[in-house]
Amino acid sequence: MTDRGHEAALTAPQSISEAAESRSRDVEGPVAAKCLEIGVVNNMPDASLLATERQFKDLIVQAAGALPVRLRFYALDGIARGEGAAQHIAAHYCDIGALGHEKLDGLIITGCEPKTASLADEVYWPGLTRVIDWAAINTRSTIFSCLAAHAAVLHLDGISRVPFGRKLSGVFDCAVVAQDPLLEGLGPELRIPHSRLNDLAAEELSAHGYRILTSSPRFGADMFVRQQESLFVFLQGHPEYDADSLLREYRRDVVRYLRGERASFPQTPEDYFDPLTGKHLAAFAERVATRQSRHPHRELANLLDDVHPAKTWRASSDGLYRNWLTYLASR
Repeated sequence: MTDRGHEAALTAPQSISEAAESRSRDVEGPVAAKCLEIGVVNNMPDASLLATERQFKDLIVQAAGALPVRLRFYALDGIARGEGAAQHIAAHYCDIGALGHEKLDGLIITGCEPKTASLADEVYWPGLTRVIDWAAINTRSTIFSCLAAHAAVLHLDGISRVPFGRKLSGVFDCAVVAQDPLLEGLGPELRIPHSRLNDLAAEELSAHGYRILTSSPRFGADMFVRQQESLFVFLQGHPEYDADSLLREYRRDVVRYLRGERASFPQTPEDYFDPLTGKHLAAFAERVATRQSRHPHRELANLLDDVHPAKTWRASSDGLYRNWLTYLASR
């Protein structure tokens, strides 16, 4: 592993190859201020590891503005890795075991595609729960992203996730239902991408002392928090997503269906594609269902290769993370 003292200054988003030159990365602004120490525990599978790393780096860079921020990346032990991903983590990530001897201002924990029906049966569960317990007393605030939010409330309060009938995918308007500094200046609604198979019951969250900040009539709780020694922030959605993240996930799920790796044809992400593309995809799904598409893989590529969805949630994601960094800087 490389020396953690080797650091690179980041003043604007860079390519992943440039950003991965060191384990610790500085996002420096012109204002002389204490450098915020932010950790990202990246638990995504190999195919998404670098994209997720870049998404969070770019989002923090954009949100930081004049605030100096140093990012450190970590990965849980126990997640199966191919040779390339394992080498990248060994070369560019900090040792997750070193967290026990450190303090961070903020921590972000990502999800991971589940392999078992129960999160507690995942191979990485013991390591994840240790990080959650560590974060409670060694960070000013921790963000739990999507599946990590589900894992955290299960560990902390025994709250189990509830499966949807079908995967929830799309970009949703989430109303602000409680005032909080994290939402300052963001207006009455946030635009947030969601991509998940499970939900958390808002009533159960409230009963255990979680405060719901944003909510959607489509599914209920979006973002919720609980303040103890550290402010825990739980995001069921993915404000860090790229403009084409939902497109790539939809393409992946369609290909899995065509290969016989999933039972049902995936639903088109809601409020994401332009109306004409949505119409074409609905017609394609009908042709596949009625076996009228002779070359579905080729047809899918023709439909999606030139589609470039707009990142309609950029203002919400940038503003949310800007407010989070401001909160950390004020403590």
